[in-house]
Amino acid sequence: MELEMERKEIGGRAESEEDKWVHDSSVDHKGRVPLRASTGVWKASSFIITIEFSERLSYFGLAANLISYLTKVIHQDLKTAAKNVNYWAGVTTSMPLLGGFLADAYTGRFTMVLFASLVYLMGLSLLTMSQLIPSLKPFNNGGSHQPRKIHEVLFFLALYLISVGTGGHKPCLESFGADQFDDDHMEERKEKMSYFNWWNFALCCGLVLGVTVIAYVQDNVSWGVASLILTITMATTIIIFCMGKPCYRYRIPEGSPLTPMLQVLVAAIRKRNLPAPSNPAVLYEVAKSKSQGRLLCHTSRLRFLDKAAIIEDKESISIEQNPWRLTTVTMVEETKLILNMIPIWLTSLTFGICMAQGSTFFIKQATTMNLRIADNFKLPPASIYSLGAVGMIISVTTCEKIIVPMLRKATGNERGFNILQRIGIGMIFSIAAMSVAALVEMKRLRAAEKEIIGGKTGPLSLSVFWLAPQAIILGIADGFTLVGLQEYFYDQVPDSMRSLGISFYLSVIGGGNFLSSFLITLVDHVTKKLGRSWFVEDVNRCRLDNFYWLLAAMSGLNLCVYVMLAMKYTYKEVQQRVIVAGCNKGDDGVELMA
Repeated sequence: MELEMERKEIGGRAESEEDKWVHDSSVDHKGRVPLRASTGVWKASSFIITIEFSERLSYFGLAANLISYLTKVIHQDLKTAAKNVNYWAGVTTSMPLLGGFLADAYTGRFTMVLFASLVYLMGLSLLTMSQLIPSLKPFNNGGSHQPRKIHEVLFFLALYLISVGTGGHKPCLESFGADQFDDDHMEERKEKMSYFNWWNFALCCGLVLGVTVIAYVQDNVSWGVASLILTITMATTIIIFCMGKPCYRYRIPEGSPLTPMLQVLVAAIRKRNLPAPSNPAVLYEVAKSKSQGRLLCHTSRLRFLDKAAIIEDKESISIEQNPWRLTTVTMVEETKLILNMIPIWLTSLTFGICMAQGSTFFIKQATTMNLRIADNFKLPPASIYSLGAVGMIISVTTCEKIIVPMLRKATGNERGFNILQRIGIGMIFSIAAMSVAALVEMKRLRAAEKEIIGGKTGPLSLSVFWLAPQAIILGIADGFTLVGLQEYFYDQVPDSMRSLGISFYLSVIGGGNFLSSFLITLVDHVTKKLGRSWFVEDVNRCRLDNFYWLLAAMSGLNLCVYVMLAMKYTYKEVQQRVIVAGCNKGDDGVELMA
């Protein structure tokens, strides 16, 4: 009995020592193996979420009211202003592809976030100067209503500096936060599933303040004061982010993540005449060490690529292999992961087009409606965007606190439902949002026609809160699809490409904005040929209802294709070391899982 108790005590100490350190190839701020108790998880991610809150406050404080600024101050027509907003949003959400690549390959995520935040701060500072310095203000003192060219140049330069800053900020910050949770530790892995929900909760809080408080200051005080508030907030949170440096877990850059994929493609082509292996056990793989990334299980999809891992001469195997001739199974599977993501990415773009309407036409509709909620208070038009954030908060908290726990108990799946199911549910809500938007716009146009015939000028008597259902439903769609896309592109890419993975998610939004601009141009051209354009300068004479019906139909067809792809999709299978608290699952105190 005493001997058995002694063995248990020794085993418990061994497991406790194993659990003490984080062996997921990350390091602490001094380049050592991280100590689990003093690094990572929520104590580190709280610093990261703080600066994300600031960045989203700034972004949405600018984006939500941008179309109003372009039409009222820069005096652009609705079609041009909508396209400029979409171009800016498209660049802002496409730049992360470059920032994510550079971070994964060369700089590391912390360094890229810090650099990008400083560029972001420069953009906000320049925007503030263009509004507050007399010689750079929109109008001269002579009373001319035409904006100065110098102001336009500085205004757009500041906006696109913010785009560059976002390009390094968004993909790296979110993936850096997720890096604080160890996938090989059961409790931390569960906490990471909650991380994406609470990340988006903080994002929505920044969004709500941006489109309400900041938008109110822009409309009722001045754009300059609003920009100054955003600049000071960003500078403060950069300091807070740097204070968390000792708590973070860092990933060392491993060089270009695209090179291994090219090596797989080249090796497979060079060995294209070899027969596909029937037994995956004969394929080349290296043993895993604690300093290396995780090994992937072999899958039967895209079997042509398996030829890259065929060993042509067993006697020639040595430590130094030509990677352009022979690659590992893990490298092959990582290439398969990226290729299998392309159809999912393409079918997500239609959702991005629907999202683009929330920051353009929804807000422009709001400017024509009754914005008063009290005798002395007029709601800023951009505040309608905050209702989308309310919808997202509702869906995120409902998923986190009700739906996922219930499904975990019912199915035994630690996620509740799989990632692609979550994305698909959001797509269904986006169809509903566009359909409701079309019905509400039909009512708004009828009200506008009656009041114009009756000789009424100014805003319509129809309350702006008629736009609430479409904004809230679109926000609920975001809570399912956007959170799902974040988790999908972070989790399913190779471990060395996680910043780039988050940028893939952001490029869905960017691609959606570009496609929205293209679709507006195409529809405008076609409808002009048919007799009357759906997009004219007076929004009360536009046919946005027809445009929303078109988006609903496109989304419905796209959903059918997405469902077929999702049903055939195979998720990443990982051979990993999972530390299980309270029990030993092997000689080294860990359980091997696939």
